[in-house]
Amino acid sequence: MPRCRFQSFTEPSDPAQVAGRVAALRQALATQGLDGFVVPRADEHQGEYVPAHMARLAWLTGFTGSAGNAVVLADKAALIVDGRYTIQSAEQTDTGVVTPVRMEETPLERWIERNLPAGGKLGYDPWLHTVDGVARLEKAVAAAGGTLVAVAKNPVDALWSDRPAPPAAPVKAHRADYAGEDAASKLARIRKALADAKVDALVVSDPHALAWTFNIRGGDVEHTPLPLGYAIVPREGRPTVFLAPEKITNEAGDAIGAVGEIAPPAELEAQLRKLGAAKARVRLDAATAASALATLIREAGGTPDACTDPIALMKACKNAAELAGTRAAHLRDGAAMANYLSWLAREAPKGGLTEIDAVAALENERLKTGLLKDVSFTTIAGAGPNAALPHYRVTAASNRAIEPGIFLVDSGGQYEDGTTDITRTIVVGAPTPEMRDRYTRVLKGHVAISRLVFVKGTSGAQLDAFARLPLWQGGFDFDHGTGHGVGSYLSVHEGPQRLSKLGTTPLEPGMILSNEPGYYKEGHYGIRIENLLVVEERRIPGAERTIYGFETITWTPYERALIDVNLLDDGEIAWIDAYHARVLEKIGPLVAGEARAWLEDACRPL
Repeated sequence: MPRCRFQSFTEPSDPAQVAGRVAALRQALATQGLDGFVVPRADEHQGEYVPAHMARLAWLTGFTGSAGNAVVLADKAALIVDGRYTIQSAEQTDTGVVTPVRMEETPLERWIERNLPAGGKLGYDPWLHTVDGVARLEKAVAAAGGTLVAVAKNPVDALWSDRPAPPAAPVKAHRADYAGEDAASKLARIRKALADAKVDALVVSDPHALAWTFNIRGGDVEHTPLPLGYAIVPREGRPTVFLAPEKITNEAGDAIGAVGEIAPPAELEAQLRKLGAAKARVRLDAATAASALATLIREAGGTPDACTDPIALMKACKNAAELAGTRAAHLRDGAAMANYLSWLAREAPKGGLTEIDAVAALENERLKTGLLKDVSFTTIAGAGPNAALPHYRVTAASNRAIEPGIFLVDSGGQYEDGTTDITRTIVVGAPTPEMRDRYTRVLKGHVAISRLVFVKGTSGAQLDAFARLPLWQGGFDFDHGTGHGVGSYLSVHEGPQRLSKLGTTPLEPGMILSNEPGYYKEGHYGIRIENLLVVEERRIPGAERTIYGFETITWTPYERALIDVNLLDDGEIAWIDAYHARVLEKIGPLVAGEARAWLEDACRPL
């Protein structure tokens, strides 16, 4: 089996373990006088990726997706996931013990309200739920006639005998020419935001915000260069960064020390109590701050203010250096993709390739750049029916041969100058008319987003329907958002910006977003097309409002064999031809031989 440096193909879960673990948890809950317990897919920072020792939901239920909650009661248990994970959840858990529930139909709180027995005590770990999340749980439990109980120690931890050790990756300084702004300048902007909000301090609970503010990077979670830790930024005075000192390199220590103090994580609680004793009003990030943080501040006499972390929007709007870096990363990544797709076009029709072969080959092409630090997420490489799983992860057990039909690959790279994310759907052999129809509808939605212009103040929710309209017109849709924010050598999934029905943040220049509509026919095939975009201001003669549009920064051809030109209008054809011309212009000089010949053919006008 081919080897990959940054990901493995072992099965991460075992449904056979679920019954015993759920039974043990029920026994532990009964001993504590609890009638149930909530196990979220979360760590103390509410991150998308959690370190191995915090993967409690996966250990208990077998489910390894990026979002979900389990509720274990004495006589029933539910695994509540969104539409992306309907199939995966049923495959990974023991459905005789844990019932997968679709969140869109029955949210966590509604399930609790309907199933918690009257007078029941439902336990939760206050370090794994936000302030707002706990408020929703309290409301649901009250409606059921029960009591919500915060536990001092998570009962899962006592049962997890082979629990991995906490991560100890080194914390490094992020290069100034990539960051584009020093920490002192960022802290000055943050302090101004605190003054404007009339709060005395900010608890930085999101490791992405911590990394961005102090221009540091780490490796505590897979595929995202994060140091897991906290900071307290006072409105006046030096901030304190809470990271294990032994993890901090000399260079990073000097960088942090120039603007603030460094303290062990164990000192965080004492400093929060000190703020509370001083009657401080302390801003907490509503999206990531644990309820336990608010409790510590409140019990000491302070006022927790759970609201938007001002760092989130600052980080989302990339500066000139960050944008230059991500453009360079995408050229490098585009060349790797051209080499890879040309190889795939030659080898896949011969037969014998598997999904794992394809993943390994793509990682190898990125490694050849000499600058790849990691993949930006576990590569999704699905052949046939596996392509219909939006968040499919190939394992040795699920590995399919790449046979005639659809093959979807969604992947990305972490480079110090930028983070990439691209999806391409290709066909091996001749496509069916249905495949061409669905692909072209997805492409039309993708092109529609790429061509949009919109007035300042527009949110992603207002744009999301443009990507779906060609699918809606055929009676189809997809269950994920159209696009997510992307960081600068940080998370490939970054907020608060998003192209989604739930995307309420106005889009601003410098924000990077993905553009990835899709179509999934369960049990048969799936289609997704993804580029990254940058929000930019557009100069329109005579315009009376500030107008924005999107700059495309991903450079890889679309699958010509799947495009039905008869479904495209003249404007769409012109845009695709212009895009392909730019792909050839930008990537052509970076590849040679068979890859160059493949690229020239793939970029011919429609």
